[in-house]
Amino acid sequence: MIYSADAMERARRVRFIIFDVDGVLTDGGIYTGESGELLKPFHVRDGLGICQWQNEGLGTAIITGRDSAIVSRRAAELKIQDVYLGHADKRSAYADIKERHALRDEEIAYVGDDLIDLAVMARVGFPAAPADAAAEVQNLACFVSGKPGGKGAVREIVEFVLKAQGRWENVVARFTAPAQAADVSQ
Repeated sequence: MIYSADAMERARRVRFIIFDVDGVLTDGGIYTGESGELLKPFHVRDGLGICQWQNEGLGTAIITGRDSAIVSRRAAELKIQDVYLGHADKRSAYADIKERHALRDEEIAYVGDDLIDLAVMARVGFPAAPADAAAEVQNLACFVSGKPGGKGAVREIVEFVLKAQGRWENVVARFTAPAQAADVSQ
């Protein structure tokens, strides 16, 4: 992972994370089945990281340029309620999220991987990217994961922010405390 000198300070302010999908929550490949159905591989550790972020009382959203029933289903599994599908220009969805949740730019992280994400990444307080993101995206990010999209990058980014906020110990405690049921949705 690579992060800027002020990444820890920026991470401490984050209350809400917005994710792109293709190339961030997936490996960016487009897989089709024999009958033309679209398939997307999601990484289970990314899902667990998102659920633990939410268990800390923090918000999540998805903004993606593609319209996909698979993304809607995965978002529902992860209890992500703010899902914006088919938004090639992500700025209006970003403005809606900010307004609906009464957020300031510096309280928001955005994880993106390609040029379509640059406009929103330039506005947020904590722009982040997977290891295989486009060079322009990596240059703008204050945190670049050591892992590629769809292969644990989201988990690494979420962990970094939770650790910067001193919340990671709470997450681990939920899994190690006796007789305490942890939400292990993934």
